[in-house]
Amino acid sequence: MPTITVLTPVYEGGYAYLHELHECLSGQKLPAGWQLEWVVQEDGRTGKPLEAVPDAPWISKSAGRWGGAAQARTLGLARATGTLLRCVDADDLLPDQETLARDIEILEANPSYGWTVAPCLDLHPDGRLEPGPNDPAPGLLPERALLDGAKRGELPVMGTTLTARTGLVCLLGGWPAIPAFEDAGVVLLCEAVSRGWMQAKPGEIYRKHPGQHTVTAAYHDDEEKRLRQEIVIDRAEALHASGWRWSPTA
Repeated sequence: MPTITVLTPVYEGGYAYLHELHECLSGQKLPAGWQLEWVVQEDGRTGKPLEAVPDAPWISKSAGRWGGAAQARTLGLARATGTLLRCVDADDLLPDQETLARDIEILEANPSYGWTVAPCLDLHPDGRLEPGPNDPAPGLLPERALLDGAKRGELPVMGTTLTARTGLVCLLGGWPAIPAFEDAGVVLLCEAVSRGWMQAKPGEIYRKHPGQHTVTAAYHDDEEKRLRQEIVIDRAEALHASGWRWSPTA
């Protein structure tokens, strides 16, 4: 039976909303014949975040040595059995019950596409949902559309809206070993070697709250931000320049 894997990294102190994500995933309606696998990977070995997730046949839970979100995602990737892969952070949600189905349907209908992305809705503490300002037009994305946006300092999509073919993510080495921007990084690497589709409907609810990593001083350190973006952009440019293209039959 074809499977889509949702991969969620989580750490001690960052699992307050994990039960909401569980309910959200439990309600997903997939195309006929498809099944959902949820891989939850603790960044660290306390066991507490994993205790917040019920035991169920469709849920795979494990822990590893602390090393940040990129490492946790890549460790979790080793347990992913699905042909398609989606990352959803522990404090975020999917907007509706057909979110995953939309991505499955596009990638099933277009075997030459390696990935999809989607608009994102910011969920503010007062309950407001606000769309992103730079969403590309729906449809097949122009080559380099996302990389060119990143080079201007405004990546047009959230990296965590990515649904990609699992084999493609593995081929690209998972997530870059950087302290942030790794989710955007894997999108840019997928774009460098394969075509992707922009969904019309939102694919993520991004929760804004005081405890999130993106409000910390370390995340906003100018020098680190420049360096991590430069690492990803240079790698994506090198892949583009190589001329190598991913093929679903390779």
